Amino acid sequence: MNITKIEHIGIAVKNLEDSIKLYENVFGLKCYSIEEVKDQNVKTAFFMIGQTKIELLESTKEDGPIAKFIERKGGGIHHIAFAVNNLIEDLKEIETSGIKLIDKNPGKGAEGLNIAFIHPNSTGGVLIELCE
Repeated sequence: MNITKIEHIGIAVKNLEDSIKLYENVFGLKCYSIEEVKDQNVKTAFFMIGQTKIELLESTKEDGPIAKFIERKGGGIHHIAFAVNNLIEDLKEIETSGIKLIDKNPGKGAEGLNIAFIHPNSTGGVLIELCE
């Protein structure tokens, strides 16, 4: 696998609008994109810091993954996403090595990226997203 950079850090929030205001007014960042990803049951907002993005995630369903995460943990850092060059091959390599995948095949994520998640039980409790 060839990880090229940290693509983004995903942060689960209860209220996207309030969180955008915090990141803009307190941290001086500019939200450059808001998007709903229906397949993931989330609405996202992106901020750029250098070459890395912060992705705020608000659940669009009461029983969606982000809503469940917030219910269990109260919000906060949800995942770290790595950019890769060959997602399909990387998923095969990861699965062959015995690492548990959430997604064996890529799906569509925000900003038109192909994405897949690695199960946190295999990564020391960190949900890892691979993006291409």
